Formats: sequence, C-alpha cells, structure tokens
Amino acid sequence: MFYRESGDFKTSYIQDQQIFPILQDRMFVAVVAAFAFLVVPFLINDYWEKSVLLPVLIWSLAAIGLNILTGYCGQVSLGTGGFMAVGAYASYKFTTAFPELNLFIVVLLSGGVTAMVGILFGLPSLRIKGFYLAVATLASQFFLVWLFNKVPWFYNYSASGQINAPERLIAGIAVTGPNAPPWATYLFCLTFVVVFALIAKNLTRGRFGRSWMAIRDMDIAAEIIGVAPLKAKLSAFSISSFYIGIAGALFFLVYLGAVEPTEAFGIDKSFLVLFMIIIGGLGSILGSFIGAAFMFLMPVLIKNILVNGLGWSPDIVAHLILMIVGGLIMFFLIVEPHGLAQLWRVAKEKLRLWPFPH
Repeated sequence: MFYRESGDFKTSYIQDQQIFPILQDRMFVAVVAAFAFLVVPFLINDYWEKSVLLPVLIWSLAAIGLNILTGYCGQVSLGTGGFMAVGAYASYKFTTAFPELNLFIVVLLSGGVTAMVGILFGLPSLRIKGFYLAVATLASQFFLVWLFNKVPWFYNYSASGQINAPERLIAGIAVTGPNAPPWATYLFCLTFVVVFALIAKNLTRGRFGRSWMAIRDMDIAAEIIGVAPLKAKLSAFSISSFYIGIAGALFFLVYLGAVEPTEAFGIDKSFLVLFMIIIGGLGSILGSFIGAAFMFLMPVLIKNILVNGLGWSPDIVAHLILMIVGGLIMFFLIVEPHGLAQLWRVAKEKLRLWPFPH
C-alpha cells in the first residue's frame, strides 16, 4: 500500500514532532497548498469568489478561533457573532482614521482589539463554567451588537447606521472595494488562513495547548499539578477572540463590503460557528475546516438540487436544511462527539494498517 511509513525514518525529536509525520501527508499538503496559491487564482471568477471560496476561508478562521476556546479549553462561548462584529468595526475605524495604514496591519490590529475585548468578557470564566458561562458569553453577543447599533461613533455618525469598506490597495492592486479582482481578495484571505492555521496548530501542540486541554479535562486536577487557571483561560479567550476578530475584519472588508451589525453579526452567526466545530470536530484544527466547508456548502448544494433542479419551494428547502443540520448535530453528539475529523483520522489509521486488523 502507498500510505505507509516504511522507509520514512526520523533521526531527531524535531522530525518526530512534525505536524505531518508521514511523508505522504506532507506531499499531499504541499500539492494542495501549491494548487491553492498558484493555480486557483488563475481559475477563480466572481461566483467562486463570493459564493464558495471566501466564505469558506473566513468561516474556517472563525471556527478555528472558537475551537481553541471550546474544543481545546472547554469554555463554551455563544458570543462569536459579537466578537466578529468587534473585528469588523475595529477594521472600519482603522481604515477610516488611518487611510495610509497597510491593510495587513489593519486586520491584525482589529484582531488585537478583539482579543482585549475577549479578555474582558472572559473574566467570568474564572468563577463560572458550563451553562452559566454560555449565558454570560451570550450576553456579550447581545451587548456588543446593541453597542454598535446605538453609539454613532462606531459607524462615523452615518445616517443609515451602516458601515462601508473603503477601497484599499496592496502593491497597487485593490483588495477591498467594488473594483477588487477576485484573485486578489482570495489570496489575501488565503494568506491569513494558512498562516494562522499553522500558528494555531503549533499553539495547540505546545505548552499553551497542553494547559488548555488540562483545564478542559479536569480544571481542579490541572490546578493541582501546576496549571494556572487564570493564565490558561484568559489566554484561550484572548487568542480565540483574536482569530475571530480577524475573521470579522475579513468578513467586512473583503467579503461583504458593507454591514449592519444586527443583520451581519446576529446570534445566528454564533450558533453557525458552534455547529461548525461540533460537526467538524471539537479539539481539531482540521475539523474547523471540514465543519466550515460542510456547514456552508451543504445548504448551497441542497438548494441547487431541490430549488433549481427539482423546483421545490425555497421556504420548504430552508426548513429542510434546518432539520438536516439539527439531525446531524444530534447524530455527531451521540455517535461521534469528535466529528468528521475523527472519522477521517480513523480512516487513515485503518489505511495505514490494512489488511491487518485494527
């Protein structure tokens, strides 16, 4: 069989601790990355940009952020939509107040602002957990959306209350605004997703990740063996919010271009990201990508088949999609709590050992 470690020897601890320890995995990831960066930009059009690629990339980044907090650290959060709104409005204020500021810096600063807000709303996690923490983060969702609706400074005193992304250039090429070419916006988002996915993977495999998982599995025992709950929980909240803030900034600047907080960052977005990590896999960076792709592309596929192909009523199909998503969530919580990512890991293990029994 092709998928084997035969002949793939490791002579150092660094090699043994690689993210992709099997040669075939490294080759596959390299080919996919080369295709994504070097081939897709020449094939992409407006439909693939706005309907498939950009939303999947941005929601994957948001799912990684929530997975760090909920999947790895065990802190339930229902405020993802509100934290995305913080990133979006922070990026709007930075782009309008500092027109010459590089767009990469704008997005990173927006993530930093969101991280500080995340620490503030993460303080209750030091005293409460579980259902009570979920309610506290849900309160942050409603408070932040209300704040951006009611304080005119955040939307520069616009009469409509809507914020619009100004056009910004990188190396003379528009990345935001109506004149931005699809390949430029795609590469801009892809760069952030790839870089921060690798950072997240290394964080979860290092000291931070081990402390988060210790708190998740049994916080009292973790504190006894020397894990500081204050540092672990607040670091998870800050890093998670940083990722979600970057996703919110990209969602506003590159994808939508104009947002109104109640519509763009409502409670449905918080639940959507939570469903992504449940179906994709809690405590898995790969699961964040799988869940985001599944939760976004599955409704698109069903609508194309049932509405455009078979002529079903859009209202009936919308309710059917909700039923399917609810059924899948119950299925994965009962049958496979670690989601689609775990099924993929099991399949790879069986392939490595085939034809011998597992």
